[in-house]
Amino acid sequence: MFDELRGTVVFVTGGASGIGAGIVRAFLAEGAMVVSADVSFDTPLQSTGKNAWTVGLDVSDEKTVERVLDAIADTVGIVDTVVTAAGTSTMAHAVATTGDEWDRNLDVNAKGSFIVAREVARRLVDAGRRGRVIFVSSQAGKNGYRGMTAYVASKHAVLGVTKTMAVELAANGITVNAICPGIIETPMKHRERIEGGAIRGMTAEQVAEEDRSQVPLGRTGTVEDVAGVALFLASDLAGYMTGQGLNVTGGMTMH
Repeated sequence: MFDELRGTVVFVTGGASGIGAGIVRAFLAEGAMVVSADVSFDTPLQSTGKNAWTVGLDVSDEKTVERVLDAIADTVGIVDTVVTAAGTSTMAHAVATTGDEWDRNLDVNAKGSFIVAREVARRLVDAGRRGRVIFVSSQAGKNGYRGMTAYVASKHAVLGVTKTMAVELAANGITVNAICPGIIETPMKHRERIEGGAIRGMTAEQVAEEDRSQVPLGRTGTVEDVAGVALFLASDLAGYMTGQGLNVTGGMTMH
């Protein structure tokens, strides 16, 4: 569908599971050369199949991010599109949120996403090349949600970075956009239902039913729903879009 993505180098963080893994599969299906990074891989850059590589990466570690991107440039090529899907969450009301929980969310979701995007953008600018930066934020980057103070703050921060980098990099032909997924069925969402339900005196099944009832389209989302938007943002069709936070929420968030 997106022939222009064939042979381009795509770097996806958080690629081991959930939304990140779905995005990796989508770009591979389009013929892109995809490097999937995740803290769970715990390996140097290695080939895992046709056009596919994996690498262990803690996105909050600046020096490691720099080394990984240098290795990708030497082995695969300069990254054309980066998708920052690495993320974490903790469940606690604001008055019960600890400093460690705050730091964990902000370090991975906000700081880590920024470091990765910054380093990819630096290399594109130095090489005089156009490119795509795609952040994975959340509808939590636009709304407030009970029991998720630190996570919500981190995802709001991602949208702020998106807008600023979009303005600064436009002259270089680099677009910067964010995807704001709603309730997507992933291992992280399943864990959140258990932990969030415990806070609210609900079972995970009750939380899941509540989730579905809030979506105008009548269902929660899939990773493929999000991956399709990532492909669009990386394609030529989105060449005149930058600084946007695109909702993929089934109508749950409309602003």
